[in-house]
Amino acid sequence: MEFREIQKYVLENAARYGKQHNVNMDEDFALLKLGEEFGEFMQAVLILRKQCREEKYVSDEEARAEVAKELADIVGMAIVAADRLGVDIEEALTEKWMKKVMNK
Repeated sequence: MEFREIQKYVLENAARYGKQHNVNMDEDFALLKLGEEFGEFMQAVLILRKQCREEKYVSDEEARAEVAKELADIVGMAIVAADRLGVDIEEALTEKWMKKVMNK
């Protein structure tokens, strides 16, 4: 799947979420939600590393699945935040992360 198609689906899902939960998916919400998702990711990593209360322990497989879900939430909300901020995230990723290796 091409990145633009992923963006399209992420933004459609964000719009659905906003409508379903009566949330205005504006710039402020996207930024706050991105921060929340990062916190959830860090909590999932702590659980994976067993650096949490014992009652939160789960199997490594379950913990890795949760880490993956939270990373997906971070990426999704970063896409939403970029859209709300008027940033072409594909272009920004190309410039920041890929340009040097693509021009070899």
